[in-house]
Amino acid sequence: MTDFERSGSRSGSHFDTRPATSVSVSDLSSIISGAVDRKRFHEQHWEGTFDEYLGIVARNPHALRNAFQRLYDMVLSFGFERYRLFKKDLIRYHFFSDPINHGLDGIFGLDEQLMSLVDVFRSAAEGYGTDRRILLLHGPVGSSKSTIVRLLKKGLEHYSRTEAGALYSYSWLLDEHAGPTASTHEFPCPMHEDPLLLIPADARPPLLEKLNAAFAAAGGRGKLRLYGEVNPFCRKVFADLMRHYDGDWPQVMKHVRVRRIALSEKDRVGIGTFQPKDEKNQDSTELTGDINYRKIATYGSDSDPRAFNFDGELCIANRGICEFIEVLKLDVAFLYDLLGASQERVIKPKKFAQTYIDEVILGHTNEPEYKKLQSNELMEAFRDRTIKIDVPYNIRLDDEIKIYQKDFGRDRVKGIHIAPHTLEVAAMWAVLSRLQEPKKAGITLLQKLKLYNGKSIPGFTEDSIKELKEEAAREGMSGISPRYIQDKISNCLVSPQAMEEKQVNPFMLMNELESGLAHHSLINDPETRKRYRELLSVVLSEYEDIIKAEVQRAISADEDAIRRLCSNYIDNVRACTQKERVKNRYTGKDEEPDERLMRSIEEKIDIPDSRKNDFRQEIMNYIGALSLDGKKFEYNTNARLYRALELKLFEDQRDTIKLKNLVSSVVDDQTQQKIDLIKKRMIEQFGYSDRSAADVLNYVASIFARGDQKGD
Repeated sequence: MTDFERSGSRSGSHFDTRPATSVSVSDLSSIISGAVDRKRFHEQHWEGTFDEYLGIVARNPHALRNAFQRLYDMVLSFGFERYRLFKKDLIRYHFFSDPINHGLDGIFGLDEQLMSLVDVFRSAAEGYGTDRRILLLHGPVGSSKSTIVRLLKKGLEHYSRTEAGALYSYSWLLDEHAGPTASTHEFPCPMHEDPLLLIPADARPPLLEKLNAAFAAAGGRGKLRLYGEVNPFCRKVFADLMRHYDGDWPQVMKHVRVRRIALSEKDRVGIGTFQPKDEKNQDSTELTGDINYRKIATYGSDSDPRAFNFDGELCIANRGICEFIEVLKLDVAFLYDLLGASQERVIKPKKFAQTYIDEVILGHTNEPEYKKLQSNELMEAFRDRTIKIDVPYNIRLDDEIKIYQKDFGRDRVKGIHIAPHTLEVAAMWAVLSRLQEPKKAGITLLQKLKLYNGKSIPGFTEDSIKELKEEAAREGMSGISPRYIQDKISNCLVSPQAMEEKQVNPFMLMNELESGLAHHSLINDPETRKRYRELLSVVLSEYEDIIKAEVQRAISADEDAIRRLCSNYIDNVRACTQKERVKNRYTGKDEEPDERLMRSIEEKIDIPDSRKNDFRQEIMNYIGALSLDGKKFEYNTNARLYRALELKLFEDQRDTIKLKNLVSSVVDDQTQQKIDLIKKRMIEQFGYSDRSAADVLNYVASIFARGDQKGD
């Protein structure tokens, strides 16, 4: 008998293959039951009479907000923070980090553009005119236009389920043919309209005056308004009921059942999405609804609103948002529908009067399509009703790195070690491809990248960075897409080399990025392809500098040695600035300050001989200022001096470690011990694995060996 047979037991014709640590059904059931909140369910599915709804609106006028007001409040509900960058006041809205799905659709580095978008929401919420415009997100492929819209739709879904975002619609209780003779069948309002649209026109101004007073007192933005009339179906039902009850409005309202609604794209409630199809098959009824031919026999006419399906995207998106994917690929007839939907807030269903809508119309498109729109004189009316928001690629390195860390971070990639700086070099190359060559002399493209990323470079101020940005206004609107980088990282992760070595390093990824250029579908220009290859060389050179610095730090990471060197330097600087002698710790004699020692350290951070006294005085002033604040100066307190000390210590220890011997297969035991110590520091300090640390150490050793040979 096998182990499997011995451990199993028969139940009919099946084996019981449960492991000893199997999860019980009750455990799973309790998890599911705990996720179901019946109280919350009842709150989100509230139903009541029209009078009860009046009580809700009286207590909470926010329930009557229009689509733009609700969208703006939704974004603000997640909070924001203000900050200043390059002499510009910016706002970071936390909503765009996707707190709902724990950062799954988080957007990085577009704070300025997102701030412009939210400013439009605010202006529209205040009723300043932008609520009658089509919002158009415009940018290169892969710049997160679709992600922004997806976030907004997801945010509205979530917000409508909270108490702050509650909104309501209604159903009619009628007979089976939607007639007034009974209340046995429920007919929901097909466009999810607010129940207050049912009140008489004469009652609206005084009612809104009272509600707006309460709305303003509660911190509401703009004013509450009731636009137009109800949709044709509800208008027909209302008219029939008024005739049936001889104008008795309260009796008519007894047929109204108010209910709370939750916006949902999947349920087609308040959120619509339209994607262009083949030009020959486009039909405007997809936006405004179509006749239900099966019901014509019941109601006798195709112009009876009860025989019409108000299920077009603009109909079902009422009270929320309607997304138009690649909006400029729409047929001209569709764009005409959008003109009225934006400016007049009406749509024209087939065979019915214009119908009022309340929704945010948001489209997105790319550069070639937008250029076609600009050159089309027949589309002036559409351009005039459009607010364009540019959505460029990232031009800030740290933000670009975050995009790839989100998908390829340690918590996402299992079993394969991604060596330090692998994602960084890819992000650096992508950002460099999006930057324009600086017009200023004396600055390279790589230095420009570093300035944009917040690194200080001598001779450049915030004003300089502002000038660089102003002279390259279209920066980020072209270049390498994040999707290309993500595809190539994925290729590396599943490559035979990565599977064998259990790691991906920067060289593997850079090779993959370069080889893919020959087949890149969006690069047809040989000059552009050549430029991108040259930028990879720039990235390689910068990567070599980075890993050389890390190896140097690992070698000179002896804190006691750095502390001693720092103490010796400060003693000599103090004596030099105060015109004193310094006591030799070994001989006990007073001597002149050690100029050779001080200069050997200062030269490591490019302090010229003409500025040495200024630098030394700055250090002493810095120490004095710390002392006044009750703080103690340490060897690593001043970043520039700390780097100089590291480099000095590395230079002193380099020959004793014999780093260049690493390229040889024969290493003595003493050197190997030192090498192992360096590798351990690189693993602990910089996140390398044992193999990637060895690879980097070997590569840097070969660089130093080449340098030594050139020197010889």
